[in-house]
Amino acid sequence: MLEISVEVEGMMCGMCEAHINDAVRRAFPVKKVSSSRAKGLTVLRTEEDIDPERLKAVIDATGYKSGAVTKREVKGRQR
Repeated sequence: MLEISVEVEGMMCGMCEAHINDAVRRAFPVKKVSSSRAKGLTVLRTEEDIDPERLKAVIDATGYKSGAVTKREVKGRQR
Protein backbone atom coordinates (compact mmCIF):
# COMPACT_ATOMS: atom_id res chain seq x y z
CA MET A 1 0.00 0.00 0.00
CA LEU A 2 1.16 3.54 -0.74
CA GLU A 3 0.84 6.56 1.49
CA ILE A 4 0.85 9.76 -0.54
CA SER A 5 1.16 13.17 1.11
CA VAL A 6 0.43 16.48 -0.60
CA GLU A 7 1.12 19.93 0.78
CA VAL A 8 -2.02 22.07 0.47
CA GLU A 9 -2.31 25.82 1.02
CA GLY A 10 -5.53 27.67 1.71
CA MET A 11 -7.50 25.31 3.98
CA MET A 12 -9.17 27.39 6.69
CA CYS A 13 -11.76 25.10 8.28
CA GLY A 14 -13.19 21.60 8.50
CA MET A 15 -15.31 22.19 5.40
CA CYS A 16 -12.15 22.98 3.43
CA GLU A 17 -10.68 19.66 4.55
CA ALA A 18 -13.88 17.82 3.61
CA HIS A 19 -14.00 19.54 0.21
CA ILE A 20 -10.51 18.28 -0.67
CA ASN A 21 -11.19 14.80 0.74
CA ASP A 22 -14.36 14.47 -1.34
CA ALA A 23 -12.59 15.58 -4.53
CA VAL A 24 -9.79 13.05 -3.98
CA ARG A 25 -12.28 10.24 -3.27
CA ARG A 26 -14.21 11.01 -6.47
CA ALA A 27 -11.07 11.06 -8.62
CA PHE A 28 -9.05 8.12 -7.27
CA PRO A 29 -9.54 4.64 -5.77
CA VAL A 30 -8.28 5.50 -2.28
CA LYS A 31 -8.63 3.42 0.86
CA LYS A 32 -8.37 6.46 3.13
CA VAL A 33 -7.90 10.21 2.78
CA SER A 34 -7.55 12.89 5.43
CA SER A 35 -6.67 16.55 5.29
CA SER A 36 -5.34 18.83 8.03
CA ARG A 37 -5.61 22.59 7.77
CA ALA A 38 -3.24 22.92 10.75
CA LYS A 39 -0.53 20.88 9.00
CA GLY A 40 -1.37 22.10 5.50
CA LEU A 41 -1.38 18.49 4.36
CA THR A 42 -3.58 15.90 2.68
CA VAL A 43 -2.61 12.26 3.18
CA LEU A 44 -4.11 9.34 1.30
CA ARG A 45 -3.67 5.60 1.28
CA THR A 46 -4.10 3.61 -1.89
CA GLU A 47 -3.19 0.25 -3.35
CA GLU A 48 -2.69 1.79 -6.80
CA ASP A 49 -0.05 4.35 -7.68
CA ILE A 50 -1.43 7.79 -8.44
CA ASP A 51 0.14 10.27 -10.84
CA PRO A 52 1.34 13.23 -8.73
CA GLU A 53 0.49 15.80 -11.41
CA ARG A 54 -3.06 14.48 -11.75
CA LEU A 55 -3.48 14.52 -7.97
CA LYS A 56 -2.24 18.11 -7.81
CA ALA A 57 -4.63 19.08 -10.63
CA VAL A 58 -7.61 17.59 -8.73
CA ILE A 59 -6.67 19.53 -5.59
CA ASP A 60 -5.97 22.76 -7.49
CA ALA A 61 -9.38 22.47 -9.19
CA THR A 62 -11.02 22.77 -5.75
CA GLY A 63 -9.55 26.26 -5.36
CA TYR A 64 -6.70 25.33 -3.02
CA LYS A 65 -3.01 25.32 -3.94
CA SER A 66 -1.17 22.01 -3.98
CA GLY A 67 2.55 21.75 -3.33
CA ALA A 68 5.09 18.98 -2.93
CA VAL A 69 3.93 15.36 -3.23
CA THR A 70 5.72 12.57 -1.38
CA LYS A 71 5.11 8.82 -1.55
CA ARG A 72 6.13 5.96 0.70
CA GLU A 73 5.32 2.29 0.97
CA VAL A 74 3.42 1.23 4.08
CA LYS A 75 2.92 -2.33 5.23
CA GLY A 76 -0.11 -3.92 6.81
CA ARG A 77 -3.17 -2.13 8.12
CA GLN A 78 -1.71 0.92 9.83
CA ARG A 79 -4.05 3.56 11.17
